[in-house]
Amino acid sequence: MIQQNISLLPYNTFGIDAKAAFFTEVFSVPELQEALQSGIQPVLVLGGGSNMLLTKDVDGLVVKNTIGGIQVLEGEGNTVHVRAGAGIVWHDLVCWAVEHHFGGIENLSLIPGTVGASPVQNIGAYGVELKDVFVDLEAVDLNTGSVKIFNREACRFGYRDSVFKHEEKGKYCITSVTFALTRNEHFLNYSYGDIRKTLETNGIAEPAIGDISRAIIQIRSSKLPDPAKIGNCGSFFKNPETARFVLDKIQETHPQVVSYDLPDGRVKIPAGWLIEQCGWKGKRVGNTGCYEKQALVLVNHGGATGEEVKKLAYEIIDSVEKTFGIRLEPEVNII
Repeated sequence: MIQQNISLLPYNTFGIDAKAAFFTEVFSVPELQEALQSGIQPVLVLGGGSNMLLTKDVDGLVVKNTIGGIQVLEGEGNTVHVRAGAGIVWHDLVCWAVEHHFGGIENLSLIPGTVGASPVQNIGAYGVELKDVFVDLEAVDLNTGSVKIFNREACRFGYRDSVFKHEEKGKYCITSVTFALTRNEHFLNYSYGDIRKTLETNGIAEPAIGDISRAIIQIRSSKLPDPAKIGNCGSFFKNPETARFVLDKIQETHPQVVSYDLPDGRVKIPAGWLIEQCGWKGKRVGNTGCYEKQALVLVNHGGATGEEVKKLAYEIIDSVEKTFGIRLEPEVNII
């Protein structure tokens, strides 16, 4: 059923009270195809609403994707293929995989959003990205209703990036994603200092995938605000990747700068560190501001509009560029 003039406040984690001219919720591919037959355009697909900032009311049709279901498919040797419905909460899938002793996505614990949004963003954390376990996805063309399969190459994954943020943006609704996980002999990635430190604190010398998942949940919970308590979209900006000479210049005035070497000779500098050096961490501007424990996170203290948050975001971008010569890019999809 297509409804009219519906508030999207319950459907976005930033807590922005924008309205949808038309709204429907779908639980299967046929339901989605039927909704598209209404001919209402444009179509905006909502998953968990955790990676978007609504700056105004939405014309056209908003489709809440609630397609569920998890299937264990054929695999070879130590690999098992798992297909998950796009409407499943991402962290629920991670918990399911850990419970079934399937490895590969435990480092992506507690990342907000749904399975369908995960390839759009090529989500990643603690040394693992979605592309590392991705097989393919099924998507429905929002204009024709036809079904198309995208393999890894077709998705053109990059750092927090994919083809769905460029030429295919707004053209498809992802309905399921298939992952290649390990049955046993898992490759455990706990090289990040925070994970090692947390495991040691928990008295775990030889971790299993569940131990790593629980450690990351513990770390993320200590750093990031709960959207149920304060509106946010998690990390608002991408960590910039830049040439080494830019880092060298920053080190002249900020020798304590944090950086990570990249395979192509460039370096990655944490956006949160850059923002914090510019004095934004914990700063409140009207109804919005930077989270007190993590400068990378913008928050809605209550009653903020999307335009207010957007204005703050670009003030921060300009501030970092003026100070360090690096222009940050939003990770969040600004509507």
